[in-house]
Amino acid sequence: MSNNRQSPPANKLIIAISSRALFDLRESHQVYEEQGVEAFSAYQIERENDVLPKGEAFSLVEKFLQINERLGGEPRVEVILLSRNSADTGLRVFNSIEHYGLRISRAAFCNGGSPYRYISPFGCHLFLSTDGSDVRRALEQGIAAATLIPGGARQRGDEVLRFAFDGDAVIFSDEAEQIFKREGLAAFTTAERASAKQPLQGGPFKGFLEALQHLQGEFEAERCPIRTALVTARSAPAHERVIRTLRAWNIRIDESIFLGGLPKGEFLRAFGADVFFDDQPNHCASAAQHVATGHVPHGIANLED
Repeated sequence: MSNNRQSPPANKLIIAISSRALFDLRESHQVYEEQGVEAFSAYQIERENDVLPKGEAFSLVEKFLQINERLGGEPRVEVILLSRNSADTGLRVFNSIEHYGLRISRAAFCNGGSPYRYISPFGCHLFLSTDGSDVRRALEQGIAAATLIPGGARQRGDEVLRFAFDGDAVIFSDEAEQIFKREGLAAFTTAERASAKQPLQGGPFKGFLEALQHLQGEFEAERCPIRTALVTARSAPAHERVIRTLRAWNIRIDESIFLGGLPKGEFLRAFGADVFFDDQPNHCASAAQHVATGHVPHGIANLED
């Protein structure tokens, strides 16, 4: 894993997002897939004043940017647009951003190249994309990243931004999950009971969760527009190590749900998650029927991919 990433700007939380995650570009992407780059460019230029439909992460981004309005003063959150489009064809994207009133001013248009290499220079805490290869590269740089799964986005009725996370291989390392995958549930339970007072190592989303909590601290608890939830398949007695790990890290999560193997979807919908992050593809596919879901291709569950 690279350790050369730039430190994020102090007191600012930055999310990088691909244009295909922010807007629904399926129609134009089909033109690209079937007819090539030139046809795609012509298609976008001809329609550059046509507003793009909202994508999987639109509601998340909208709520995220509203945090600046609540705090006033110097902006505390920022969204960076990263795109494989050229700047010329990307004009339609920026026109759509302006139409919806999103305060996004920084972008990288890479004309067919991968934009992941700009995530670190921009100082991003989180990268959301529909391209799994870009997401894997971001994770290799030590940046929290997830591949958004189509179909899960829902428009929520309030302005509270709700992040939900799986535990192992997302917030925490996959050290415990490795035992479960290789030796089974009984060995996992025994190992976790024995290690209950030993904090787990951090996973790819630990830094993002820390930055998110720092931002939450800017608000009075009862008026905070951000809520977090841990939604994990763990159950007693494997819950103790998780609780003690978060305590050791001095990280507070608003809600913790230990499901003991139950499907997560209904619980995520009850929480009202704007996005849920999980490392296991089957859990993501199930959750995406209820809420916007990001697959984190990290850890032992993804070695076969």
